[in-house]
Amino acid sequence: MIAQTCRGLLRGRPHSVRVAERGQHKPMTAIDRRLSVAPMMDWTDRHDRYFLRLISRRVLLYSEMVPVGAIVHGDRRRFLAFHPAEHPVALQLGGAEPDDLARAAEAAAAFGYDEVNLNVGCPSPRVQKASFGAALMAEPQRVAAGFAAMRRAVGVPVTVKTRTGIDDLDSYDHLRRFVETVAGAGCTTFIIHARKAWLSGLSPKQNREVPPLDYPRVYRLKVDFPELAIVINGGIADLDGAQRHLGRVDGAMLGRAAYQSPYILAEADRRFFAACEEPPSRQEVARAFILYAEMRLAEGVPLKSMTRHILGLFNGLPGARAWRRTLSEQAHRSDCPSEVIEQALAAVTAATTRHAA
Repeated sequence: MIAQTCRGLLRGRPHSVRVAERGQHKPMTAIDRRLSVAPMMDWTDRHDRYFLRLISRRVLLYSEMVPVGAIVHGDRRRFLAFHPAEHPVALQLGGAEPDDLARAAEAAAAFGYDEVNLNVGCPSPRVQKASFGAALMAEPQRVAAGFAAMRRAVGVPVTVKTRTGIDDLDSYDHLRRFVETVAGAGCTTFIIHARKAWLSGLSPKQNREVPPLDYPRVYRLKVDFPELAIVINGGIADLDGAQRHLGRVDGAMLGRAAYQSPYILAEADRRFFAACEEPPSRQEVARAFILYAEMRLAEGVPLKSMTRHILGLFNGLPGARAWRRTLSEQAHRSDCPSEVIEQALAAVTAATTRHAA
């Protein structure tokens, strides 16, 4: 039954698959923000999101940040197409100019995204050079104008993801004024990465680790703005950690933990969304992903571009290293998803047997 459910994600609604990828599929899922997976550059692409959806049907998934210029001036299908099984799914945009943000949001809504999110948290030099991301925390009125343009353009929810501060603009008063200003333009949902960002002196990776976490500051926002939905992000390692935050804020967002050890999401649907069904096993998830990989391979997607996202499926178990090694080696040598993934599963079984002996 579980395997049939996984196959149904891929094989059900074939017409919807085609429509979504033409950019005409309508939003189909109400958003529940209690648990979500963060937008992560180079990680949460459409292949990873489909894989995560095989594990959890309910967790809200976010895309990588997509610069608005890529949508306004580029190949929209390349940047926006997704499988309808990914719902609920949100698109994160990077940009600052209201007109471009509005046009990109319109495109996202036309493709069927359930939410459009504005990035006000990325500290990378490339993003700063384009004058968006975390640098926008210094310009709350500009963020408000961009948000207002997006909100006027679409009927789906528009949200903002930000840090607690940047550089010397890191007081609670500054954060409060920022939220107040953007909320004044109509924003009702803020996702707060509970760290400040340094715009110089730290790499993007260091900005995810070096600035200390300040969860109480995010909790204080919820007290001061009870009418807003506040979602907390940063350093949440598992479902227990997410659950603890929900006593103080409206939602919790997992980041690297959900990518590196994706099977931690297996209990999310029952724990956070009152689902009754048993989660699929790791083996069932892997075999269901074969069907997806075969479809994308026929479209010209390299197998290694997809299997890189499933390397963490067995993390924490005796066969994890064998799984990663087999996938990494064989995905470069074969263009047969079934062969590669079945070999990796056999390597897991052999390693598990040796460990038990």
